Amino acid sequence: MTTATAPELDKKEEHRLRNIRNIGIMAHIDAGKTTVSERILYITGRTHKIGEVHDGEATMDFMEDEKNRGITIASAATQCMWKDIQVNIIDTPGHVDFTVEVERSLRVLDGAVAVFDGVAGVEAQSETVWRQADRYGVPRICFINKLDRTGADFDKAFDSIHHRLQCNAVRMQIPLGIEKDFYGLVDLLEMKAYRFTEGDGPGIEDMEIPDDVKELVNDRRAEMIEKIVEIDDDLVERFLDGGDFTVAELKEATRRATLAGHAIPVFCGSALHDKGVHPLLDAVVDYMPSPIHKGSVTGMDPKDENAEILRHPSCEEPLAALAFKTIADPNGDLTFLRIYSGTLNRGDQVYNPRTRKKERVGRLMFMHANTREAVDQVKSGEICAVVGLKDTITGDTVCEQKQPVILESMTFPEAVISMSIEPKSMGDRDKLGDLLTQLHREDPSFRVMTDQETDETVIAGMGELHLEIITTRIGRDYKIPVTVGAPRVAYRQTINAEVDIEGKQIKQSGGSGQYAVVNVKFRPWVRTEEDEDKETNTNFIDSIKGGVIPTTYIPAVRKGIEEMSKSGGALGWPFVNIEAELHYGKSHDVDSSELAFNLAGQRAFRDAVNANFTVLEPVMKIVVQAPEEFLGDVIGDLNTRRVSIDEITMDGMIREVSGKVPIAEMFSYAGTIRGLTQGRGSFSMEPAGYEAVPSYIQEELVKERLK
Repeated sequence: MTTATAPELDKKEEHRLRNIRNIGIMAHIDAGKTTVSERILYITGRTHKIGEVHDGEATMDFMEDEKNRGITIASAATQCMWKDIQVNIIDTPGHVDFTVEVERSLRVLDGAVAVFDGVAGVEAQSETVWRQADRYGVPRICFINKLDRTGADFDKAFDSIHHRLQCNAVRMQIPLGIEKDFYGLVDLLEMKAYRFTEGDGPGIEDMEIPDDVKELVNDRRAEMIEKIVEIDDDLVERFLDGGDFTVAELKEATRRATLAGHAIPVFCGSALHDKGVHPLLDAVVDYMPSPIHKGSVTGMDPKDENAEILRHPSCEEPLAALAFKTIADPNGDLTFLRIYSGTLNRGDQVYNPRTRKKERVGRLMFMHANTREAVDQVKSGEICAVVGLKDTITGDTVCEQKQPVILESMTFPEAVISMSIEPKSMGDRDKLGDLLTQLHREDPSFRVMTDQETDETVIAGMGELHLEIITTRIGRDYKIPVTVGAPRVAYRQTINAEVDIEGKQIKQSGGSGQYAVVNVKFRPWVRTEEDEDKETNTNFIDSIKGGVIPTTYIPAVRKGIEEMSKSGGALGWPFVNIEAELHYGKSHDVDSSELAFNLAGQRAFRDAVNANFTVLEPVMKIVVQAPEEFLGDVIGDLNTRRVSIDEITMDGMIREVSGKVPIAEMFSYAGTIRGLTQGRGSFSMEPAGYEAVPSYIQEELVKERLK
């Protein structure tokens, strides 16, 4: 294992790093993420006009489709200054179809602000992004938004964070008033009350804590202190002994608890009307980590994957940066980088360990949504965009060739919806092919493939909206008119039971022959936690003893099995979760070859899954909200869609139905729910994995597919 001690930073460099915050704004769709971002930019002076999402004028939602639909589709980066702290912000999408944008943003961020609707509390996509942040160990603070809306309930929203997300949520504030009477808040840490003000200025002014909430404030403060001092045994002992704490001690304990993931501070307000955003910014500065607090990043030695290399946040260290986003541009692809160590200069030559190629940095810039600020140098701890990296894609590491390192990449979800696509003019075929490749570089969750039987080009993505927006862009932005087929479900297959198969490829009829015999045990692969991050869908085990198959031919057997697994056999749906153990075989001194063993492996796989397979379909977690008077019609319709209902809850006059549903049953559901509820119902979905289809449906699918 390769390690290195952190270099000693000079005071100037340490001060620079301590004054950086790399944060993301994340939430369920319509919780108000972009509005929070817009208020932050206005308050910090980064913009001089407040861009409203509902008017299509939000700075961070600059794409045409974002303006038209009022939702965030692509993550957007910007930076601003607050109390001499450089805050780099990435505003992420909330719609499930664009979850990959959240995934790659969280991979490179040091902290995150999770925004929740004060009426709805934790929603389906809130849980998804929360788990993504858990996976990357991102410290978080929460902001309960929209408390001036009818039906808002701070305590209810707080309880949903605590219980549904299974986290140690800590109230740092309580609101004064609620719904249209929401007028201020109490800071429990400093024991101060604030009234919201309008116009230019800080947006809040001091006031006395109202008498009618003093008892509640004291109770909530004691609860807050009890939760945050748990990070330190000495503080716990003082708390149990009835000791007092200074504001500085509580702030430091809160910061440490937040960075350790032990506590999640919760704040409140209404971003649309600039209520509570100033204290939220203060919390970002006080409790979110700087690159120094985040510490070193662990990478892998390209020459020895078992050896770890540490890179520390310092300009004195060798360069190590991760590419987390690519945008196609006529003047050269724009590659977003997080610089973990070292310094990157305009004109530098950098090394990509994946491609083993050197590339030159053409231009460097800081991004403010879709505008660019050219710079000559970017330092450790910062986020930038680069023009000139032609072969670098999302997840690649950029480093120095003499001291290479591979940083942990990121995983992307499987596509669940596909459709055929073809240009209306045959003259655009090559142009469309190049564009689809380019769009895949931008968005790794967007897939392009060719149907081997029909020779159709097939695109696949995370949902109907995902593919709809891509096909719209192709026609509108790139001027290539296309025809698309109906959406199709991205089915998968798996093996039912263990079988021991002998696969043969024997051709010895004169001249150069082919000879290969392989004995392979195929069985369902039950993944362990260690297997979860493996991208392969086939776990190959080499159990050959005594050299009955020369070691040079074993990779060919593995490749043959994997090729058949991906092709999907007669039905064409890829196989997943299959374990293949090669345990015996035969070879010939003259006629054996890699090709022969590759074909023998393919034949063994084909025989193993013949009539020994189950079709799997993507299943979604669904939450439907509808007024109580329409509940019967909504449930009746859901029952026709093979929904497995987990629970039905009530929030005022609104009923919430949650459960699981096959995505095949949910095409065009948005129109159905509007019709059933006179436009007052809504729903959200998120991927929940794959499950076996019922036998009667499998029979229909197989019959239709083979037709």
